[in-house]
Amino acid sequence: MSDLSRRAFLAGTSLVVVAKSSLAIPSVAWSAPKTGVAAPVFTATDTGGKAVSLGDQHGKIVVLEWTNHDCPYVRKHYDTGNMQALQKEATGQGVVWLTIISSAPGTQGYVNPREADELTTTRKAAPTAVLLDPTGVVGKMYGATNTPHMYVIDKAGTLMYAGAIDDRPTTRRGDVQGAHNYVREALQAVAAGQLVKMPVTRAYGCTVKYA
Repeated sequence: MSDLSRRAFLAGTSLVVVAKSSLAIPSVAWSAPKTGVAAPVFTATDTGGKAVSLGDQHGKIVVLEWTNHDCPYVRKHYDTGNMQALQKEATGQGVVWLTIISSAPGTQGYVNPREADELTTTRKAAPTAVLLDPTGVVGKMYGATNTPHMYVIDKAGTLMYAGAIDDRPTTRRGDVQGAHNYVREALQAVAAGQLVKMPVTRAYGCTVKYA
């Protein structure tokens, strides 16, 4: 092999190594958890500046809802009252419902604490708390890719469900009626001490606007 060919080969090899290293970065930053094992414990700040920790919810069923108010898929569920109804139904049974906003500053869906509270009021939403995650740390811990992206955690802290809110991956409001709601099904199973029939589904919606 000539010197020129050898240099070209080595350069190409280096590019492959760099490319592979670059592709490996997201697997380090992202940590999509598996169902049936302990949910990643996190602490995030709510709109009132209070630290909210998943660890403090031990003994309670918890729902995590990733949201972006400007996403048409999210608007479908809020404009029809579907998400609010599910929130009220769940919290009325003692479930802790944490709505999480992971949009980075300057991206679609980013809000400050005041704006987040205004959204809760105007939409008549009923979460236990709205958590702000502008750095995306919590979102990446859970591998949240879409809004809405839903998770259900049982009283022991085990992740029991991860995925879509229902089986109608559209923005059409009319599709809410008659849809199979995976989150409601998961909550009912967990409350009854049963396994969730479909513990993982493919989340649909807008991509989470990480930095």
